[in-house]
Amino acid sequence: MSQPSPHSKPSETGIPTKRNRSVGYVVECDGTQARIITTAGQANESDDYWAVGQLIAITVGNNRVVGLLHRIETENASWDPNVPNQIMLCVELAGEVRNLEGDKRLFSSGISTYPHLGSKAHRIRKEDLLTIYKSSDKDAVTIGSLSQSRDIIAAVSVDALLSRHFAVVGTTGTGKSTAVTLLLHLIAEKKKNQRILILDPHNEYTSAFGAKANTITADTLDLPFWLLTLEEFSQVIFRGREENHEELDILREYIPRAKLIYRDGKQKGIRRQTVSAGGITADTPVPYRLATLLDLFEEEIGSLDGAIRRLTLRRLKSRIEAAINDPRFSFLFGSKDATDRIDEVIGNIYRIPLEGKPITVFQMSGIPSEVVNSVASVLCRLAFDIALASESQVKTLVVCEEAHRYIPADARTGFAPTRAAIARIAKEGRKYGVSLAIITQRPNELDATILSQCNTIFAMRLGNDSDQDVMEKAISNSSRSALAFLSSLADRECIAFGKAVSTPMRLMFRNVSQSARPSSQHVSAESKLGGASTSLSDIVLALRGGNTEEDDEGSLPTGWVVAETPEAAVSAPVQVNNPKKLRNSLLRRSE
Repeated sequence: MSQPSPHSKPSETGIPTKRNRSVGYVVECDGTQARIITTAGQANESDDYWAVGQLIAITVGNNRVVGLLHRIETENASWDPNVPNQIMLCVELAGEVRNLEGDKRLFSSGISTYPHLGSKAHRIRKEDLLTIYKSSDKDAVTIGSLSQSRDIIAAVSVDALLSRHFAVVGTTGTGKSTAVTLLLHLIAEKKKNQRILILDPHNEYTSAFGAKANTITADTLDLPFWLLTLEEFSQVIFRGREENHEELDILREYIPRAKLIYRDGKQKGIRRQTVSAGGITADTPVPYRLATLLDLFEEEIGSLDGAIRRLTLRRLKSRIEAAINDPRFSFLFGSKDATDRIDEVIGNIYRIPLEGKPITVFQMSGIPSEVVNSVASVLCRLAFDIALASESQVKTLVVCEEAHRYIPADARTGFAPTRAAIARIAKEGRKYGVSLAIITQRPNELDATILSQCNTIFAMRLGNDSDQDVMEKAISNSSRSALAFLSSLADRECIAFGKAVSTPMRLMFRNVSQSARPSSQHVSAESKLGGASTSLSDIVLALRGGNTEEDDEGSLPTGWVVAETPEAAVSAPVQVNNPKKLRNSLLRRSE
């Protein structure tokens, strides 16, 4: 076969009609790899060379077997630039391009006929590259271009991303958050009824979505304590310390009583409690007053003769009072939190109705570290329950940034309810329209079981050997050699593999406009507590849970109110909203 001119020009389609492609020959082949012998070093090869990372085509009859060149070597480890040098190419086989009728081609990850010894090999044609990376989903979106050929687009299927879950992993500074922002923008544009809930630990995503985003901060967070399950509530009460099982048993017994009293009145509620709890448990999301719960403790303390249970009740009562009086927990124990506002709360967080803001950015950094896991647990658990209660009408994508915090590899170090809520979405969510996006810079610290449920993974630069080992175990054999490039990927570059892409590909994410990029809002050069004008009193006030700016009422921190009586701090007038279909369905599920 004659060699075409190395100076051939592209056709009108942008695909060169002729190329100078060096030729090699198969000398060894098994079920997964082939070795090819060829020459290199001629003066006319400056525009055409063999390089690691290229795709190689091996002609077999009317088809081409495709493989990834992952290693080049010489037999004697020497090089003479004046003569052709014999080199060996190590290729991992990835699939086959088949010629169909006319000019049509089809790529398959299976290989019908393997190369024989002496089969001719060359760098792949662009026509075949287009065939390999063309998405079969007509609604696929463009996220960038191939690293090997920048004029070929890299597309992903949004339906596959959402139905099969996805993960984005990469070291800090590789453009991971920008890539996630691009994916979320494309999802929001393609799926108009898709809700997106972002657990944002660094307060960086609000700037990326503008008017599309409903931002919830520690100051605006409205999450009544009675929406928490017993396990989540105990995390607040014990503040990360080891739980006391006797105290938990008391809460399990008395919280349903307080809920019945709230609903039916004290006398009726107590009478019903002697017969049945009416289907209400400590986990049922119905309101109650903490003042009522503490009164029930006092009544029990007054009627007890034994000192041990009395001491347990007093200790538990003190824990609850300490949590109520902690200003950092005002979003849980505010003055309105004894009212039945479940419609308002879930409507705001989960965008029901959407009202032009399908994305909720939940800024986690301002939430006390002792309860951040409980908050994450509530958000993930309700996302699943709402989808189930709405018969899959409310579809939500839960984006877990820094996911290793919530679902660590060591189950003993994580918060069990958060792990269970995320695992439930990972395993069952696709049946009900709840999707999961796992974002982490430390895949080796992530629960491997949940990562395995993400059927599309975008792997950006990872320098840690243990992180690379995790990724190697997470993917199929046919693309493992591609992971050899993980430590040398450029910024914004990734290796994508899984259900949302036609075949594993090395790609460069496209640029995102400055106005649509994430940026940290937590610390800035213009910080009010920075520079020479730093005020010690402002720092102390912030440490105590207040706002560094005075409001119109005087020097009270934002969100603080003066209660007329001590009881008013833990109780509020009853104002039950009219029941709605979604709320009733949630309550029935809890029962």
